[in-house]
Amino acid sequence: MLDRESTFKDPEIVSLLKSRFIPVAIDQAYQRRQKDTEGDFYRKIAGQGPRNNFKGTTQGLYLATASGKLLGYNNNRGGDRIRRMMKKALAGFEAPAAAVIKRSKVDARYNPKPPEGGLVVRVQTKVLGGYEETEDRWQKIFQNALSRDNLWVTKEEQDALAAGRVPAALQKRIARYHLVDNTRGEPPMWKADEIRSIEFSLKSGRLSGSVHLETASGERGFKASLLGHVETKKGRITRFDLVARGEYWGEGTYTRGAPKGRFPLAASFTLADGSDIADGVPPQGSRGWVRGYLRQ
Repeated sequence: MLDRESTFKDPEIVSLLKSRFIPVAIDQAYQRRQKDTEGDFYRKIAGQGPRNNFKGTTQGLYLATASGKLLGYNNNRGGDRIRRMMKKALAGFEAPAAAVIKRSKVDARYNPKPPEGGLVVRVQTKVLGGYEETEDRWQKIFQNALSRDNLWVTKEEQDALAAGRVPAALQKRIARYHLVDNTRGEPPMWKADEIRSIEFSLKSGRLSGSVHLETASGERGFKASLLGHVETKKGRITRFDLVARGEYWGEGTYTRGAPKGRFPLAASFTLADGSDIADGVPPQGSRGWVRGYLRQ
């Protein structure tokens, strides 16, 4: 989100990406592990950079030719550095005679698809207050950040919702993987035994409930009320809107900088329609273990 509000908000960088490059966004935690054609091509590119130990993160921004020759790498944020890297790469660029890469196989573990007949629900989270005032550019971005994730719903759960029921597995999935503070980075997901209480009720299309999540130490938690609406047509969900709002406290290893004490946080859920390319991104909580994410 820092890059989105800095590097990729720079007009010149956006213009260059649209006119001189083919931008690709991936989850390197998948590609560096994939045992297929796509994974091989990514490792060929990343292996020429400084992060060439594929047992660890290869996070960063890469510029490469269609043949896989690395032209530039940077893992810093801010328009100036990235703009210079892009211009330097273009200055010495000559289009190679690259052969078309034929995908011979697909590593299914790292190419998950939404459940057939199910639903994709967009999830956005925001801290609504509690931060101390700051003049730091990067902290301001964090403090105003709006996160984005997707919730996957199985066909069986879709059918249950259409019949007026909220399956226990869906309740737990929402709580564990989507009622998190992911506005400053990758959050720790809730463990099953950290669900202190959870209640969902669906009556005449009105969805309501409450949830209490808390670690054993009490250092991190969330108490929230839930309110939403579900509409159906011919057995299919046509509307799924839900808001969870309450008091959150604590932070994770990669979400440092939370407001002190308890602070207001809200998460919104709305049915995806496929119009946004991000609708196809797997839920963060499913990373590497979709079956476990869906099972609950």
